[in-house]
Amino acid sequence: MSEMTGCGGGACTCGGGAHPVNGRALTAEPPAPPARINGIALHPAGLRPDEAGLRELAWAELLRQEAVRQGLLPRQPGFEAPQLLPGDRQVIQAMLERAVQVPQPSEQECRRYYEARQDHYVEGRMVNLRHILFAVTSGVDVHALAVRAETALLELSRQGVDPGRFAALARELSNCPSGAEGGDLGWIAPQDCADELANELFHQKNPLRGIGLRPRLVHTRYGFHIVEVLGRKQGRLLSFDHVRERIAVQLAQQSRAKALHQYIQLLAGQASVEGVLLEATDSLLVQ
Repeated sequence: MSEMTGCGGGACTCGGGAHPVNGRALTAEPPAPPARINGIALHPAGLRPDEAGLRELAWAELLRQEAVRQGLLPRQPGFEAPQLLPGDRQVIQAMLERAVQVPQPSEQECRRYYEARQDHYVEGRMVNLRHILFAVTSGVDVHALAVRAETALLELSRQGVDPGRFAALARELSNCPSGAEGGDLGWIAPQDCADELANELFHQKNPLRGIGLRPRLVHTRYGFHIVEVLGRKQGRLLSFDHVRERIAVQLAQQSRAKALHQYIQLLAGQASVEGVLLEATDSLLVQ
């Protein structure tokens, strides 16, 4: 009698090994190879992180290898990227500070920045807002969701619509907790809402600054919004002298981010990169 393993069913896998299907044996697919920087694996085979996490590992390994090349960190045995310790990160950060020298912005540069963006330096500007959120979540049919939102906006835009209809639709349709309050968000400033909504309400060159229902959907990272402005406080423009230091910091940060991007892209261009696309310097090491 031959020895039997497993339960013996045609689809059984409890005994291990391959099982025939339609006359052909099925075998487990080998795990996907890891992404590598200069031959150093960033993660175990078959355990690939998401794309953002993978880029983070790639940037860190690029910088670690450059620190090793400069003699700042010791070489590590093996072909897997080691986890960076706090001391390693400090060494890499110091290396970046030496490599990237950013001059302080001039008075003229700061003033030009201020003149071009005065709407960002208005104090006390607020809107009294209510909205209906149609949230874009995993698996949702975005086209159908947009049609649903446009249909609701069209209903609210008609002449003679019941004044209470907005609140009723918010309670019925909104995916925001404010829906229970008829969509009411109260008085909000630019920093209190998503950037896309702040841009629509506060920062456009020719914004619809009046009171009332927005004639189009507002698209944000959260989904589609029907927005109605119930009131507006214009605020006052802060003087250049009041915000000059803040602008200088902003410009210095932008210059540093650009210089770091160029530096690390240079490292990537000189390296052998496998299995990962390095398109943006979003590493925590270069913030």
